[in-house]
Amino acid sequence: MDGLTIGGVTPLSSLDFPDALAAVIYCQGCPWGCPYCHNEALRKIGGEGARDAASVLSWLESRRGLLDAVVFSGGEPTLQEGLAATLVAVRELGFRTGLHTTGMFPDALADVLPLCDWVGLDVKAPRAAYDRITGRAGGGEAAFSSLALLLGSAIPFEARTTWHPGLLDTDELVALARELAAAGADRWVIQAFRPDGCADETLAAAGVTAFPPDLVSRLQAAAPRLTITTRS
Repeated sequence: MDGLTIGGVTPLSSLDFPDALAAVIYCQGCPWGCPYCHNEALRKIGGEGARDAASVLSWLESRRGLLDAVVFSGGEPTLQEGLAATLVAVRELGFRTGLHTTGMFPDALADVLPLCDWVGLDVKAPRAAYDRITGRAGGGEAAFSSLALLLGSAIPFEARTTWHPGLLDTDELVALARELAAAGADRWVIQAFRPDGCADETLAAAGVTAFPPDLVSRLQAAAPRLTITTRS
């Protein structure tokens, strides 16, 4: 796993890869500045808590027969050049591979897609709000280019959006529903903001406690072809 800087490992998860028991490898590095980020410590490559990649691979060898999959999350895994080689090594151990990505680097995503068995694409906002949410220009076009790549592949994936009502109002969620449907997506998961790890104390104190009861029906009316679910 040379060339991959790891910030942490979740040894067992039943939520991060559909219908499978998975380990989650958290890759360091992310140039975006989403204010609700709950992995603030992973933004800097080589920052606090960096793990030795070789020891993580050795540990995964000991999990053969006990885990079904390994998911690479972050941070943004496609930022690191060592991701492709690491995906190969993990597949050679017999694990299925998953990727959590923001889609900020469509070309890098295209390079590793053939090595993935499932992808979770974090779509932050409708295009008009992307720069405000990420703190960087051009993120919306990159994310929707990555969505197009996934739609053109045979790889199972889900599009999902973390929602904080102080950052995106329901009208903006409606706009995003329409944009996802127009792009050809057929499944969208809206995740509740989690205060754990969020560096913005004001946002952390004012997150989603419950989804509005009519939220899904309103979004579904705007984008009937989408299957829309919520996840707390």
